[in-house]
Amino acid sequence: MTFFSDIGRFLLTLKGMFKKLENRQMYGKELIRQCTEIGFGSLGIVSIISVFIGAVSTIQTTYQLVSPLVPISTVAEIVRDTVILEFAPTLVCVVLAGVIGSRIASELGNMRVSEQIDALEIMGINTKTYLILPKIIAAMLMIPLLVIIAMALGIWGGRLAGAASGTIPPNLFDKGLMSNFIPYNVFFALIKSYVYAFILSSIPAFFGYHVRGGALEIGKASTKAVVISCVLILFADYVLSALLL
Repeated sequence: MTFFSDIGRFLLTLKGMFKKLENRQMYGKELIRQCTEIGFGSLGIVSIISVFIGAVSTIQTTYQLVSPLVPISTVAEIVRDTVILEFAPTLVCVVLAGVIGSRIASELGNMRVSEQIDALEIMGINTKTYLILPKIIAAMLMIPLLVIIAMALGIWGGRLAGAASGTIPPNLFDKGLMSNFIPYNVFFALIKSYVYAFILSSIPAFFGYHVRGGALEIGKASTKAVVISCVLILFADYVLSALLL
């Protein structure tokens, strides 16, 4: 029953975000702050992960393609499609679920335990709108941009690794990048990034907002939020791939 109760409370929380929008300017400032924290705060880890993902993909793909019948430029095609379709949106968002999700859950949980949320509600502020909605909107604005950056850095990291190891020259890598490119793959990756952004922002916000107890419960809520977010991201990955590919 706890599972269905949580689903019901989650849907009611989402519904409550769109009621009583008092001061739009105040919400706008909070949205900008969340965009800065989510976007620029995650840029470093996204950049590092993306470059090394692309580099490892190139090295391992080159190692597996040992047949002389396969052109070496095929490595670039495989790396490009793998990074765009799976690594950039899914793996990066799984990592961001831990980085962003834990921060959102712990921030709201601390506000709940310290009764800051109660104080805002006494002042007549719709705390669901003020505290949760800007986080979800900011995530859905910034995470697709981070995924696009991850795509570019992943492909660049693969090109760099191929040139550094001597396995695939840059000119052949560039030739493979332009071969058989399907623009729909980028569109599909962006669809996944929007879905993942909603999951990794709304789930931690829900668990953090409804924390009851003390510091121990905040830690449990953060852990639970990250685990559930990662599982839902992987499940959504399968569903979207089955429906759209």
